[in-house]
Amino acid sequence: MTDHVRLIPKSDAEVAAWLPIAMAAYEQARRSAGDSAEQAATARRASEEQFFPDGRLVDGHLLFTVEAAGEDVGWLWIGPMTDAANWYVWDVAIHETHRGRGFGRRAMELAEEVAREHGAANLRLNVFAYNEPAIRLYTGLGYTVATMHMGKPL
Repeated sequence: MTDHVRLIPKSDAEVAAWLPIAMAAYEQARRSAGDSAEQAATARRASEEQFFPDGRLVDGHLLFTVEAAGEDVGWLWIGPMTDAANWYVWDVAIHETHRGRGFGRRAMELAEEVAREHGAANLRLNVFAYNEPAIRLYTGLGYTVATMHMGKPL
């Protein structure tokens, strides 16, 4: 089934519909990782201003619908960090009803192909420590810990 997974570029209208959903998920993920409501909202606004200044994705970044057998199963956003050699998975999500079927793994494999086609030598990502299924996926794909932030509530 995962051989039928494709990355379909999102149209401007699809980006506009996706943005509030993805940013709300990002804000909630930050809260789940320990940010206060205010910190999470500030991070969300900063991300939107940096990457979607006019409601459209900045040039050079790519946003896809992850499609399996013609069905929308999630999304993938990738793009360069500071130069063309270093790319980042800014966001990837498989809809809850489609998890556990290998779509995330295949989306990440396709992300590597796309990044390579655009001159990337490295692909990096961030994953919150509470997201153990994602950590297992990324480890299984060969990702290793590059940095680690730790915290302790006082």
